[in-house]
Parts: sequence; C-alpha cells; structure tokens
Amino acid sequence: MLIDLTDVFTSAGKDRRESLIYEPDFFSYMGNTYRIQEKSPVAFSFSNTGNGRALIKGSLNLTMEIPCDRCLQTVKVPLEIAFEQEVFSPDADEQSEDQDEQSFMQGYELDVEAFVNNEILIHMPVKVLCRPDCRGICEKCGHNLNEGECGCDTFVPDPRMAAIKDIFNADKEV
Repeated sequence: MLIDLTDVFTSAGKDRRESLIYEPDFFSYMGNTYRIQEKSPVAFSFSNTGNGRALIKGSLNLTMEIPCDRCLQTVKVPLEIAFEQEVFSPDADEQSEDQDEQSFMQGYELDVEAFVNNEILIHMPVKVLCRPDCRGICEKCGHNLNEGECGCDTFVPDPRMAAIKDIFNADKEV
C-alpha cells in the first residue's frame, strides 16, 4: 500500500494522522517465515519538518509465533513497535546520507508494507526462549528435554585423557 505524502512534504507545519492495516499474515526473517497471530492497526503521524522533509511517527503491536531457540517449540512473542523517522522527498533542500537507504520511499509516496517490515526487523528479538530454564533438545535423538530425559548416553569424556585412551585401545587385540 502506498501513501501519497506530497501535501506533507510541500506544506509548512502540515500534520496528518492515519491508521492503516498491516496486511501480511507472515513475516520472513533470516530465511525463516513466522506467522503473525495478532496485529493492531498501524497508527501513523506525518509532520512537515522543512521543505521536502517529513517526520513519520507511529506505533504497532503484534504477536508472532517464533520457535524457541533451544527446544524449537512455538512461542508467542509480543512486539510493541514505536517508530520515529525522518524522510525526504526527491527534491528536498538538504540531501541526507540516509536518503539512499530509504527503500520504502518511492518519490513522494511511502510504501507502508516495506516501512513496517523494516521496523519489525529492527525490533525482532535476538533470542527467543519458551521459558528461561529451557533445557533444549537432546543432541543425539532430538527429544525435547523439557518433557523429561530421553535415556541417551550423555557422558562426555575429558579430552585431556584422550592420549591415555589411545594407549589402552592400541593394546587391545582385534
């Protein structure tokens, strides 16, 4: 969805508010696709900050289903996103270094979906856990250790004893 911001860019002191629906039901991040379970309308506020410049403020609340980083169970992760960013029109008085990075601006129009996707990316959690003491999965059989032990041998020999182990293995008859 594109929003025409010509009136905000060209009228000094112009303020405009809009509430829009973020349409996608899925969000892709680092090669994974996550389901968006709940989302509020995106509240936008556009303000003229100079000739060819506008300040975009707003907020969005959404809940995404993301797998736990240890046990891979689905976790509902709420994101409260508040944003504030200055954008420039193609004929702005001052050119910004960030103007080339504004891939969500197409001339005088704001691509709402691309803008919101950028904001979600910024607010994505670094680590998602189903609970703080999540035990993860067994590295041998893949059993969820939060549901109980799997019975796999988890003994890890001391690597400093590897030389002695080699001596004993060398003396065994085949």
